[in-house]
Amino acid sequence: MRYSIKLSYRGGEFCGWQRQPNAPSVQEALETALSTLIGADISVVGAGRTDTGVGAVGYVAHFEAPSGLDASNLCYKLNAILPKAVVVHEIAEVSPDFHARFGAVRREYTYFLHRAKDPFCDGWSYLYAYPSLDVEAMNEAAKLLLGTHDFSCFEKSGSDNKTSICTVYEAAWFSYQPTHVQVLGYPSGGPRTSSSPTCSGISSPHSVTPDPLGHPQYLYFRIAADRFLRNMVRAIVGTLLEVGRGKRSVESVTAMLDGGGTRSDAGESVPGHALFLSKVEY
Repeated sequence: MRYSIKLSYRGGEFCGWQRQPNAPSVQEALETALSTLIGADISVVGAGRTDTGVGAVGYVAHFEAPSGLDASNLCYKLNAILPKAVVVHEIAEVSPDFHARFGAVRREYTYFLHRAKDPFCDGWSYLYAYPSLDVEAMNEAAKLLLGTHDFSCFEKSGSDNKTSICTVYEAAWFSYQPTHVQVLGYPSGGPRTSSSPTCSGISSPHSVTPDPLGHPQYLYFRIAADRFLRNMVRAIVGTLLEVGRGKRSVESVTAMLDGGGTRSDAGESVPGHALFLSKVEY
């Protein structure tokens, strides 16, 4: 019988999703726990690879096991023996043709960034403290990613993909206010609600307190596509940040995509700890 499993994990404790020799992976931790509880060797197929340090929310995988498993009880027991960095949300019987990787039609990643030193963000957000960042230009450049393109310029060198063609459905920067700011009034312990206007040039689903120059302090980048190449999101974020700093033009993104640019033409990859696979759709 085929079962789907939905889980979330903190990436910092692992070398990524995929099992690797002499390095901890989420796949290995999950397979070991399932095999122990079911009493047979269990192989797990995931929705896709995530790089070292990259986390995931609502990650989907599937495995084969005898029919009639008590999914709720198995879920409870898995959470009792899995590392603290992994949580299983649900297990369900699925049709034999369900495939966690090849059946996915849309994947979404979210990258978090903060503009000023904040000890409560360091584990999951990237400190990018440049004094000026043109988020409006970054969003103009992000729009150029939409559609079907050859994204080889954002692909890590040495990758063995059969094609570098991807279709991007969504790519945009948003401002937001993290919980410790909303609830605790960080950094000064001041008012816990804010009526401050959002900064021009970006969308904002939450109220945001800008710095004295009017710049948003907390940002996230969200991108959705049918597939992603190795290191693609981190290279895109690095490139868009260079646009925001004025190191490259908005139009340079079009030139890279249309001209079949190489990895050296794009910006530096940003750190993986602030990146999350945030949704998989089938």
